Amino acid sequence: MMGMRISGGLLAFAALTTATACSTSDQPAQPKGTTVAVASPAAMASTRPTETLKPLLQQALPGVKGKTFTSVIVDFPANARALPHRHGQAFVYAYVLEGTVRSQLEGKPVRTYHQGDNWVEPPGAHHVLTENTSPTRRAKLLVVFVSTTGEKLKVDDPAS
Repeated sequence: MMGMRISGGLLAFAALTTATACSTSDQPAQPKGTTVAVASPAAMASTRPTETLKPLLQQALPGVKGKTFTSVIVDFPANARALPHRHGQAFVYAYVLEGTVRSQLEGKPVRTYHQGDNWVEPPGAHHVLTENTSPTRRAKLLVVFVSTTGEKLKVDDPAS
């Protein structure tokens, strides 16, 4: 299993500030070390599990006014699927730490990514499919966002 270390002061800052920024609801910030669920009421009613985000680091980009760097671990339990969503105007980089993930951006073909694979997503991209392909093993991603400071990092599509 891969791990990541961040010095204590930065980790505390990241845990407190990123928890709220990464949540899709208006929940209060979570205490250090907690996992933030990214489920909407529609997802909770689904028979498939959904993903969770674990904040790692959030920091204003030096010399780039109004932009923030945020990193998170996205954990997909076995058979999990994210709701269709957008990442606002954030530039997104994703790296598969564990397992296999299937992903599709609107207007693009479905792609399958295995451990060690990585990709980028342009600002404004619409994720129509993101899922763990395994019915028995989890998948994990390291996801990095470069976004406008204060912008929500994941917004699920409205329920139909």
